[in-house]
Amino acid sequence: MFFLLQVPVFQTMANEHSPLLVHGVYSMMGDTKDSRGGSAVTGEGAPKSNPRKLNTFFGVMVPTILSMFSIVLFLRTGFVVGHAGLLHGFLMLFVAYFIISLTILSICAISTNGAVEGGGAYFMISRSLGPEFGGSIGLMFYLAKVCACGVYVLGLVEAILDIFGKDPGSAVSHGLRVLPQGYWYTVLYSSLVLLLCLVVCLVGAHIYAKASFIILLVVTVSLISIIISPLILRPQHFNITHTYGNNHTVTVNPSYTGFNSTTLKNNLGPHYSLDYSTNTMMSFATVFAVMFTSCTGIMAGANMSGELKNPSESIPKGTIMAVSYTFTVYVLLFLLLSSTCDRLLLINDYAVLQRVNVWPPFVTIGVYCASFSAAMCSMIGASRILHALALDQLFGLPLAPAAVTSSSGNPWVSVLYTWGLVQCTLFAGQLNVIAGIVTVFYLLAYAAVDLACLALEWASAPNFRPTFQFFSWHTCLLGIVSCVVMMFVINPVYSSASIVLLLLLLLFLHYRSPTSSWGYISQALIFHQVRKYLLMLDSRKDHVKFWRPQVLLMVANPRSSCQLICFVNQLKKGGLFVLGHVQIGDLDVLPADPVQPQYNFWLSLVDKLGVKAFVDLTLSPSVRQGTQHLLRITGLGGMKPNTLVLGFYDNCYPEDYFLQDPVFCEGDRGEGDNFGVDLPSLQAHFPPVRHAESPRALQPEEYVSIIHDAIKMGKNVCLGRYFFQLPPETKGIRGNDNMDTIDVWPTNLLSPGSASYADVSSLFLLQMACVLNMANRWRRARLRIFVCVESESGDQGWLAKEEQFRELLGKLRIRAAIKIVAWDDVARIGRGPNSEGQKLTEDFLCAVNALLREYSSTAAVRFLYLPHPPSSSQLSQQYLAQLDTLTRDLGPTLLIHGVTPVTCTEL
Repeated sequence: MFFLLQVPVFQTMANEHSPLLVHGVYSMMGDTKDSRGGSAVTGEGAPKSNPRKLNTFFGVMVPTILSMFSIVLFLRTGFVVGHAGLLHGFLMLFVAYFIISLTILSICAISTNGAVEGGGAYFMISRSLGPEFGGSIGLMFYLAKVCACGVYVLGLVEAILDIFGKDPGSAVSHGLRVLPQGYWYTVLYSSLVLLLCLVVCLVGAHIYAKASFIILLVVTVSLISIIISPLILRPQHFNITHTYGNNHTVTVNPSYTGFNSTTLKNNLGPHYSLDYSTNTMMSFATVFAVMFTSCTGIMAGANMSGELKNPSESIPKGTIMAVSYTFTVYVLLFLLLSSTCDRLLLINDYAVLQRVNVWPPFVTIGVYCASFSAAMCSMIGASRILHALALDQLFGLPLAPAAVTSSSGNPWVSVLYTWGLVQCTLFAGQLNVIAGIVTVFYLLAYAAVDLACLALEWASAPNFRPTFQFFSWHTCLLGIVSCVVMMFVINPVYSSASIVLLLLLLLFLHYRSPTSSWGYISQALIFHQVRKYLLMLDSRKDHVKFWRPQVLLMVANPRSSCQLICFVNQLKKGGLFVLGHVQIGDLDVLPADPVQPQYNFWLSLVDKLGVKAFVDLTLSPSVRQGTQHLLRITGLGGMKPNTLVLGFYDNCYPEDYFLQDPVFCEGDRGEGDNFGVDLPSLQAHFPPVRHAESPRALQPEEYVSIIHDAIKMGKNVCLGRYFFQLPPETKGIRGNDNMDTIDVWPTNLLSPGSASYADVSSLFLLQMACVLNMANRWRRARLRIFVCVESESGDQGWLAKEEQFRELLGKLRIRAAIKIVAWDDVARIGRGPNSEGQKLTEDFLCAVNALLREYSSTAAVRFLYLPHPPSSSQLSQQYLAQLDTLTRDLGPTLLIHGVTPVTCTEL
């Protein structure tokens, strides 16, 4: 019975906010639904079978090895050793593999922390860092794969022309050399090879996967032939001719020496010279850029994550084994070439491995197979990344067609997109021209993977517990620094341009504000840091010098309180601002908590109003008890409310702010806020304002008791009236009229006998007025302070009181105009014994109100002294009636009662 009762609760909670849990549940049930929230659009219906078919060896290890072995292994290993020498070559190799090893640790950590869907590295980055960073890096990683595909195709064409191309400057074909050479011929041959890749990729990735093992066997046979050739071949000399410019040919006579200590010694150091294909001077950076291309295949297996049976297990295992295997092979080849070939041969012949092979066709076949395989793998990987981007809808309509798949799940539209972009890269014509771009983009993507892992590690979220444990924040940080440094070492221009492009994409995606339910790592990092600093914020170390308002504003219905919310937002001065609301009810008789579903609507309201406020809601049998709860428990540590703000209790018909502000009554009504709250639902959630004859949920006695409770709890109290008269467009001062003023009446006008201007409440009132005057929207308003005096004291008494008050303002560093107000007639009406139980006359209250309207009729807002509420609940209605008469028809007015010292005259 207990289990059955828990099922609907589980179904309710297992929504888009728990994608890993949902994935696990669907997996157990045999459902293959994508955690993105929907299946891809298909051309002939949904996929008929689960496309995840590949294991670790065929799905990760083989593609990674073939991607890393491609062109650089067969056509650029001699180039690297020839220019860099064995020592610099080893340095490049160790640096490159050190960088990618750090990234592999991060990949393993992320991929073993949950279910990995299609998209590989993009999926891991976006789900870790959020849509903005993930989308921008994903697009750049896609472009890197596109350029890499172009590199592999151009390398394959280069290898074909080495065998079948006509000799430079010769118009006659010799033997197999029948293919004409030239820029446009290279583009033509490359386009034909790319077209073949397109056909294979359109058929599906499974064709490539089936053939990959055979290709790996062919490449392995080629490598074995390379390794055993020095044991069979004898030393020999070659004649190599290169053409530079128009009819300028150069012939060199390099040698193959076999294993020779002198050759090894001569090849130890670097000798950077002109590259015969591009006629540019080589350097450590340019050679490293070419060599690092061999390391860019480490994510070939990760990019096939959508095709893997168990990506979380296959990606780390397969990638580590593949990288270890390729590293061993490269070390052997570096030693082999530096010991058997002189530098002239290494520098002047990209196909040196073929020239010194026991049977050259072995290498030729290996080059063709590896290059073609790497090109297909790059195209397939790129199309899967683009398909994942399209499914996530980060870039809108331009990529929307890329979400279309065939009945077997092959994203054929993404393949066509990729084919078109790769075709553009082929116009570069030379492998070395775009190798630098590929390297920079890959390094940026690797840095992003390290950053994603670092962010997850620093966030210390309990759900980040990868089964792969051999990493730390040190390796992630070192990986980021290494990638960024090497980017600028390789090519500062490309690196700067790539970072600028990344920032532009970030801004674009941030502006689009794409909706996602992936979680935001920024929120986890902020939480981690805020918690740390909140623990450091010790309330025992509070000092009046650093006091700031920390406001709890109680809101019954935002429809009638938005102007007050916006006004109080100006009063916080960098302090805490909390919107509190009490839902009347008893949880014992309710089936579920009615408060929790309301938070999204209140937070959306905060976003609409543009205020910096928290929201705290509670369920309570009465408003008074709920307010007590909020005053006690709102905030954390040293961030607790010290001031309670309430709307005024009167019988005025409340205004509906939603009908006045264009933010709530204009614009696209169907546009949401990324959290499922659009304008119609926001308006529907908050009930209409009450009518004059409607019953009130709060009685006068309870309202005054709330004020009394707050003062007992040591909280300052403010009552706001007529703030609906503030124009909604400005949410503050009216326009730019410099004549607007903030009027302050710091004396208790309902007690003529108390003439003190320096009690705690008066000083708090002055402080709040000064804080408002410091806000940006009220900075131009003039602060006026009205000092009420009786003419009996004469002119000298007036001057003395004004000077005394001016001295007080000077100590408090408050710049304000002091206005002396004679109120003899008013004071005479209210003079006499004024005990708590004695009612002030209506004439006196009306006289005070008339005095306020006479002097403050043009003020933007007025600050008045709020008398202490009566202790007897029987006097509550009388107390409210006095406040009502006092402030009647004044305009926006804030009644303030302070209980804590807030001013300081010392350093």
